[in-house]
Amino acid sequence: MSGAALAVDGLVKLYGSLRAVDGVSFSARAGEVFGVLGPNGAGKSTTLRIIVGILKASAGTVTLDGKPLDRAALRRVGYLPEERGAYRAMTPMSFITYIARLKGLSHKAARAAAERLLESQQLSGYGDKKIKTLSKGMAQKVQIAATIAHDPDLVILDEPFSGLDPLNQASVEAMIRDFAARGATVLFSTHIMEHAERMCSRIALIAQGKKAFEGSVEQALEAAPRTAVLETEGGFDLAGALGGAFAIEALAEGFAGVRRWRADLAAGQSPRALLQASVAAGAPLTAFEPSRPTLHDAFVRLVGDASAPQSPDAPASGWRSPDA
Repeated sequence: MSGAALAVDGLVKLYGSLRAVDGVSFSARAGEVFGVLGPNGAGKSTTLRIIVGILKASAGTVTLDGKPLDRAALRRVGYLPEERGAYRAMTPMSFITYIARLKGLSHKAARAAAERLLESQQLSGYGDKKIKTLSKGMAQKVQIAATIAHDPDLVILDEPFSGLDPLNQASVEAMIRDFAARGATVLFSTHIMEHAERMCSRIALIAQGKKAFEGSVEQALEAAPRTAVLETEGGFDLAGALGGAFAIEALAEGFAGVRRWRADLAAGQSPRALLQASVAAGAPLTAFEPSRPTLHDAFVRLVGDASAPQSPDAPASGWRSPDA
């Protein structure tokens, strides 16, 4: 596996007067996990379908290692669509082998890849059972395995964690990390920020068809609002002592004369600076609890609350099959 660099430049997709994708550009490097994040309906799936040639862009280009993603280049790509589908009357072994052969592998190589992937996902004992007898999580892992069985240089996964329980999510995450570590470019979309926070080195945030941010997870988190809760003994006036250098408001008084304060940190202000300033002002601190910024908070700050994706896991989407 040599890996490949993906470049998306100025993608536009029009449906009449609706701009489902509106000038989206980003790039993903070989060997990295890149997240395309945003709420449902933001244009993520449309963007991915344009990349793999299912939809034709109204404008813009997609290149892999600087060359157009034509039919020949698409053999180097693995794609998991948002709409799940596997031939339910087939077995996992035969289905993965079949998909790998469509991508150019010999029967022997395709079957060896199927055996290896089923073993890695603890599915060896189910290789000869019909897919329709498997649980939804097992069937989804079979389809993800089929997506990467031909060792693609670019892997595109549209909402790969939808409907998976935590154990199966961890197994799929390990599969994705392993594939990127071997040199592939992994691009996946999600509306669940926690997945991207754990998995991605860089991300693009999309809302209402437009890119709102591209960069590292750390850079995105820097945009998230930071807060801290402090406690002081007695009647100490922390807000007055800091002289307006920090935005601090008094909360309800705690027990035994302890006063609680909330600090909203402005851009460039760190929790460490707040703590140092409080100590320097002689504050009798009994507690200091800085918040941990999240990608969800960053998205709200960058895009707005109305466009923010949900934080908890969404309800599972329905299972669809070509021969259901």
